Amino acid sequence: MSRLNTVNTRPSEGNRAGGRRLQAVLLDMDGTLIESEHLWNEAEAELVADLGGVWTEEDHIKNVGNAAEPVGRYIIGLTGVDLTPRQVADRLYARFMSKLKAGTELRPGAKELVTLLSESGVPVSLVTSTERELVATAIGGIGLESFDDSVAGDEVAANKPHPDPYLEAARRLGVDPRRCVAVEDSVVGVTSAADAGCATVAIPNHVEIPPREGVVFRESLVGIDLDWLESLVADR
Repeated sequence: MSRLNTVNTRPSEGNRAGGRRLQAVLLDMDGTLIESEHLWNEAEAELVADLGGVWTEEDHIKNVGNAAEPVGRYIIGLTGVDLTPRQVADRLYARFMSKLKAGTELRPGAKELVTLLSESGVPVSLVTSTERELVATAIGGIGLESFDDSVAGDEVAANKPHPDPYLEAARRLGVDPRRCVAVEDSVVGVTSAADAGCATVAIPNHVEIPPREGVVFRESLVGIDLDWLESLVADR
């Protein structure tokens, strides 16, 4: 399993970003950088069918952005199966991994944004509810090595919607979360990022995200530049 622990090992590029108030950009993965929610939906539906239940689009929408064990608890409630949430999560992950091997599409503008941040020396971390064993495969279209660090769902005491994943990402980068921009696509993720104090960009994908103070909405990652990201933390 790949984990990048060195923060911004590009000193010349880091110096170019040194005058910015923007200290880091923290990016969600599923639904934000990669188009994987349909794969989760397929894996969930197949697993629930095997357990004797029926998985609907409404069930999927209720679980977008959640970690595997909360989804496991939901599936147990739906099917009444005599398994633990961890056992259900493991079965779900096995199905999802098999689907990942065929590859995933990147969301529009995803690779361009990560490349821009990398080349500009702005630290960038992947902050995902997905557990570590799947991260490198899931983000393969961009490459985990393109990020200064990554925080997986099984590396924090409390996963999204709790603020812990974003607070941990900021702590590991040595930055102030209030001077970070987080990008999310779900209610669960936006809650996590905003509660951590990050300037939060919401790019709704499969679910509607209600307005919230301090959260900026965009249609996609396309066209995001450093000046715009800097403007989100300029008054912090």
